[in-house]
Amino acid sequence: MAMIKIILHGAGGKMGGVVAEIVKASNNMEIICGIDAFADPSDFEFPLYEDLKFSTEKADVLIDFSHFSAVGGVLKYCIDTKTPAVICTTGIDGELEKAINDASENVAIFRSGNMSLGINLLIDLAKRATSVLGDNFDIEVIEKHHHRKVDAPSGTAYMIAKGIESKKSSEGSFVYGRHGKDAKRKPDEIGIHAVRGGTIVGEHTVIFAGNDEIIEIRHSATSRNVFAEGAVKAAEFLFQKGPGLYDMNSILKG
Repeated sequence: MAMIKIILHGAGGKMGGVVAEIVKASNNMEIICGIDAFADPSDFEFPLYEDLKFSTEKADVLIDFSHFSAVGGVLKYCIDTKTPAVICTTGIDGELEKAINDASENVAIFRSGNMSLGINLLIDLAKRATSVLGDNFDIEVIEKHHHRKVDAPSGTAYMIAKGIESKKSSEGSFVYGRHGKDAKRKPDEIGIHAVRGGTIVGEHTVIFAGNDEIIEIRHSATSRNVFAEGAVKAAEFLFQKGPGLYDMNSILKG
């Protein structure tokens, strides 16, 4: 199999470092250069540039673990050079989502709100459970993260809830936590609850509560490595793919 050549955008970040280690240990991938405006080039085993415009290397895939403000430039580079991209950066809004969709008409783009293969399997299982259980079960989503996480609920919790909603017979409403004396649950609700504490990397649980029985689907990440491993797997999947928008479902469906 041909060696897959990768540009690592955001090479100096924590996730960039994990990706670099995973790629180094592989036998079919190599990082041909990294991009990071704030890192020291002497800290890396591959060429490091401040900006994509300084890179002359030709890659098979670009992996982006940077900042959402840089995604626009990444997309332009990928369109101009016909380089497929795995977009792992979080905090992407509607305007950037549209830019990603537009770019995918010209080049292969892999985008997922969570790069963990396990989380995406959980979402798939939750959607299947919703289709089978119908409206006879109350559904609650609980997410737990470290105490430094600033947004709540997590983007992954939204992914799970929206996946569940897509399989319900009637449009549900998201309820974020409960308090007060008039908090009785309505039949169409999907509850979403956020817990913050310690160094929890990420835990997500979906509860299906019916009459006299409870079903739970749970995923726990014990390190950030799972997200980096998912990104590398996505890069391998994207190798030599034509234009289009791909996600973890593309891998799960094989």
